[in-house]
Amino acid sequence: MRRLLARRMKFHLLGAFFVSVGCAALYKFGVAEPRKRAYAEFYKNYDAMKDFETMRAAGVFESAPPK
Repeated sequence: MRRLLARRMKFHLLGAFFVSVGCAALYKFGVAEPRKRAYAEFYKNYDAMKDFETMRAAGVFESAPPK
């Protein structure tokens, strides 16, 4: 029973380290990278002026009345 806590602590610290690195990698490649690609794809063909004119015609803005 001597040094039981120290032996178990080494095991649990290594396990916690690898689990946290694994979770970080899963988040990066499962969430962050697809999100970056989706934003890049959206803004590749995005026309801000066309979107503004559509919202202006719909009456969304108070400072820019529809034509």
